[in-house]
Amino acid sequence: MALPAPRADLGLREGYHSSQVDVEVRLNTNESPYPPPAAWLAEYTEVLGRLDWHRYPDRSATALREAIGALHGVPADRVFVANGSNEVLQSVCLAYGGPGRTVATFEPTYALHAHIAHLTGTAVREAPRRDDYSLDLSVVADVLAGESPAITFVCSPNNPTGTAEDPSAVRAVVDTAPGLVVVDEAYGQFADWSAVDLVADDVPLVVTRTFSKTWSLAGLRLGYAIAPAPVVAMLERVALPYHVDAAKQLAGRLAVKYTDEMTQRVAALVRDRQRLAAALAGLPVTTWPSQANFLLFRPHHHSGGEVWKGLLERSVLVRDTSSWPGLEGCLRVTVGTPEENDRFVAALTEVLA
Repeated sequence: MALPAPRADLGLREGYHSSQVDVEVRLNTNESPYPPPAAWLAEYTEVLGRLDWHRYPDRSATALREAIGALHGVPADRVFVANGSNEVLQSVCLAYGGPGRTVATFEPTYALHAHIAHLTGTAVREAPRRDDYSLDLSVVADVLAGESPAITFVCSPNNPTGTAEDPSAVRAVVDTAPGLVVVDEAYGQFADWSAVDLVADDVPLVVTRTFSKTWSLAGLRLGYAIAPAPVVAMLERVALPYHVDAAKQLAGRLAVKYTDEMTQRVAALVRDRQRLAAALAGLPVTTWPSQANFLLFRPHHHSGGEVWKGLLERSVLVRDTSSWPGLEGCLRVTVGTPEENDRFVAALTEVLA
């Protein structure tokens, strides 16, 4: 007997992954270098013991959505929660994409936008960014007019480049897109502005966020969207029943109580990002301005792969993007603790020498 064949198009797709190797300094996945606040952990573990484990969780995640809504000054019916922002993106593609529809992406950008679209049977139209990795609004206009995408993805700050879009550029995309615009703000807390303030029930805009970065909860896998209430209703329709478990709802609800601690960590990481950028400026590499918790850089006299291997030999792991279209020769480094950043700079200096 033979196993049945999977969908033909799945044979063309590789799953998204990052290298997981045993190193002393891990700076390849844009996680927070710090654990969550000890007070949050103590409160969470104490309340966790009182959950009704024999009961299904609140299917609507009401308390969590209310807490997130209060954080952003929006009603709970404009909040959708899911297992990481990737599931939010998947839900958007399930509800608004699918066969016969197209999404637009502007490359290089977050690989999961196109990957998830493909998995949901949605066609993908990829268009280039400018050389400085910002959106080229003339290219955007051509794609929107020519393809009439059901979903247009804008990542700001953009991963893996770190560049943030000008507010006027995002507003222009929202004003002219024929379908839904999704602004991926996984790194939004590190940036100077957010598109959340543009969300309204009569605006076709979805802004996605995650607890993985600034909230130090990458292991939790919790993400959310701020969107028009009618869009949230459609996202809930494609979500599986009870898809956000009770422990996760509790963790997220308690996390937003520690906004001050999160804000302090963001400020510290921004300062460390600036110091790291200054250190790279003294080395033979090109860097790009970043409003995220990472930096993209390209060595002048070595291949990206050579530098990545040299760093790995010194037990420092960064993200090798050197073979990605539009990122030839580039590497991406997460901002870590001051000690980790120093270790990275010292190792990079040795490799480049």
